[in-house]
Amino acid sequence: MRVNSVRKSVVAVGCALLLLQTQAASAIGLLQAYQAALQKDPTYLGAKAERVAGKEYEAIGRSGLLPSLQYSYSTSKNKGETITAPNILNPSGITDQDYASTTRNVSLRQTLFNLDAYARFQQGVIQTQLSETQFSAQSQELIVRLVSAYVDAKFAEDQVRLYTAQRDTYQEQRKVNDKLFKKGEGTRTDMLETQAKLDVSEAMLMEARDNFQNTKNALESIVGQEVLELDSLRSDFRLHPLNENSLDAWRQIANKNNPEIVAGRYAVEIAEKEIDKSRAAHAPRLDLNASYNRGLSETITTQKQDNNIRSVGVQLVIPIYSGGYASSVSKQSVARRDKARAELDASVSKVHNELTKQFNAIKSSAAKIEALQKSVQSSELLVDATKQSIKGGVRINLDLLNAQQQLVSTKRDLAQARYTYLLSFLRLKAAAGVLDIADLQIIAGYFGGNK
Repeated sequence: MRVNSVRKSVVAVGCALLLLQTQAASAIGLLQAYQAALQKDPTYLGAKAERVAGKEYEAIGRSGLLPSLQYSYSTSKNKGETITAPNILNPSGITDQDYASTTRNVSLRQTLFNLDAYARFQQGVIQTQLSETQFSAQSQELIVRLVSAYVDAKFAEDQVRLYTAQRDTYQEQRKVNDKLFKKGEGTRTDMLETQAKLDVSEAMLMEARDNFQNTKNALESIVGQEVLELDSLRSDFRLHPLNENSLDAWRQIANKNNPEIVAGRYAVEIAEKEIDKSRAAHAPRLDLNASYNRGLSETITTQKQDNNIRSVGVQLVIPIYSGGYASSVSKQSVARRDKARAELDASVSKVHNELTKQFNAIKSSAAKIEALQKSVQSSELLVDATKQSIKGGVRINLDLLNAQQQLVSTKRDLAQARYTYLLSFLRLKAAAGVLDIADLQIIAGYFGGNK
């Protein structure tokens, strides 16, 4: 039995991969949409490319501390003449000096002491770490953006379904009104009231269809394929303790893990290394230089001579005055460091506010879901009771129309509250900086129910 189970799992995985490779799938779940977005979403692909570029900052910074080796080659044809006193052998006194010269050179430079180069290396390491942090933020942002687009499309589809059912109900009610009027048991007012509700429902349905198409297009732009069908929320939707930490605990987690806050700290460190670089302009620099030079007929006096010169030495450079440039750049760097610190404080406040907002949204959505579930049940009972009351002459046609409209509105609000509950959980984890695929799997578990 276990072997058969494994075989079934393998077949299921293979089928899932096959669906991902096809451009048009009959249905796409959250996890399938996420896998497609990893391959097709332009924003995420751009973030991956930026991450690759960011990894090179460390290597670029390190290059200033490593040896620099270069080879040069030059060749030229020289035309000259030597003028001497005329003589019997050379009446004009002019002797042509045409010759070809060749020079080959290999030089090596190794930094021995350079505070600017070392600061650039440290800055490159931090910039690479910043790049990784920014990619982490983009990865988490992809999950939130994808689920938001998926939920928007699904909620829009839910509204199409609800408004279609509402329109069909009004159409049936209009038929009933017409029959009763022909029998002399109904009134023209009932017919007009129903027709008015029907006209409004038709307009709402048209708007809902347009909205569904727009939200579906937004989702398709992320997953890079046509979406024909979406998974619905499970019929046995149950509230689970998605938020188990206190608000203070979430803030501590965010201070440590939120990509925006971490990036802000890196920005401050980068600005501090910029200060070190500017101050290094006053520091001496010491380099080791080595070279090998081979020249053939380099000058007119060394024609047909092959010279090989090897040299090793050190070069000390002591900056004295640069017109005030170094001092001004240093002051500028300090100001930018202070700006980075202020932006970090602003990021912390922004993240904490977002945490509070989503933390409260989870609680309020949970309470709202419980209340609306009861309200849907009450609205369904009200519709049935109103139908019976109309037969008994206690209620009128308008009461039934309003009860039916209230039922649709309540179901719509319930669906929206459920989606808000799930999205608030994801946004809370993203604000804390700990959102990952496991959280997406939790949300995906709420989908897949019957239509």
